Amino acid sequence: TMVSWQIQIGMRLGTLDLDVSIEGGDEPIALIGPNGCGKTTVLRTIAGAYTPERGRIQLDSQCLFDAAEGIDLPPEERRVGYVPQGYGLFPHLTVVDNVGFGWTVREESRDQRRRAAAELLERMGCVHLAARMPSGLSGGEQQQVALARALMIEPRILLLDEPLAALDVAARRRLRGYLASHLQERSGPALVVSHDVRDVLALNARVYVMEAGQIVQVGTATELAAKPATEFVAEFFESSIARKPAALHG
Repeated sequence: TMVSWQIQIGMRLGTLDLDVSIEGGDEPIALIGPNGCGKTTVLRTIAGAYTPERGRIQLDSQCLFDAAEGIDLPPEERRVGYVPQGYGLFPHLTVVDNVGFGWTVREESRDQRRRAAAELLERMGCVHLAARMPSGLSGGEQQQVALARALMIEPRILLLDEPLAALDVAARRRLRGYLASHLQERSGPALVVSHDVRDVLALNARVYVMEAGQIVQVGTATELAAKPATEFVAEFFESSIARKPAALHG
């Protein structure tokens, strides 16, 4: 696949020394690694929540950050669709207003925004949720609404942090397929943090493995399972290839 985005970031954050390079095209990339290795920090840095000390973030022809050149676009100008852990929905807004929120930077009226948000919910098969409040949604429904809100800004890249972790087993299984097919249809870059091998297999993603702030291995799930570079990789993919057909459904 042609490379359409690249990130190289380096910084010290607390005890974490982050030094990461990732590049991709229009296919999803999975980012895996032990807790505390810096995966969420990478997503938040791309979104603009942290400013690295060194490096560069380039999406298509747009440079979002370049330490050497002094470029650092504010988050609202980056057009990054970020779905944090726990989804981050606004409790006081209805679903349709949550989804439309990403558009507040544009000039449209509230009605136009609502109409556009309702159309997107329709395409995603959850327009029936439009008038509800987040507190009345199941975990799976919240996940879909958060994804819709991220897609509303027509993002240059989609960043998903443990998108299925908060769900029960049945919802996770259902949404895993939904997410995988949605990302494939969308054919835009996506970076997905996950700790579940079934998510990684379902996404059919190229995998970057991160440990202690560094990328330690890159490859397909099959390659990583066959030749794990570290103990974490071996354990993550342990027996997953043997049960791969089941993993896609189970």
